[in-house]
Amino acid sequence: MADLTHGDDAAAVNALRSAVMRLSRRLKHQRVDESLSPTEMSVLGTLARCGSATPGELARKEHVQPPSMTRIVALLESKGLVELEPHPEDRRQKVVTQTERAEAMLEESRRRRNAFLAGLVEGLDEDEWAKLRAAAPVLEKLAHL
Repeated sequence: MADLTHGDDAAAVNALRSAVMRLSRRLKHQRVDESLSPTEMSVLGTLARCGSATPGELARKEHVQPPSMTRIVALLESKGLVELEPHPEDRRQKVVTQTERAEAMLEESRRRRNAFLAGLVEGLDEDEWAKLRAAAPVLEKLAHL
């Protein structure tokens, strides 16, 4: 295992952290709807990836407390981006589903962010682009650990 506290490995971790944070901030500026918080967008993205879920399941996936998720879901519902339906097995719970409006907004957001990244990638040489393509699955894995 790499020594992540000293030398080249520590420098690589530091560079990765810094680069990911800067790139993330730049991508956040490519949002379609500025009225949504990054957390609200993240919840919509989770619903798009994983399908309908209870607020408790969303809270676990988003690493927030259940009361916070309840507020987020209520805000998204008031904006017409999610619908709440009775849980099929436990009528005390609700299931959160994204609306067609949310799907269209997420698609436009992805398109805009992909275009932004594609513009950045055009500035890379072929070797850099090959390394980035190879690193993408590893970065995806890190994002979901």
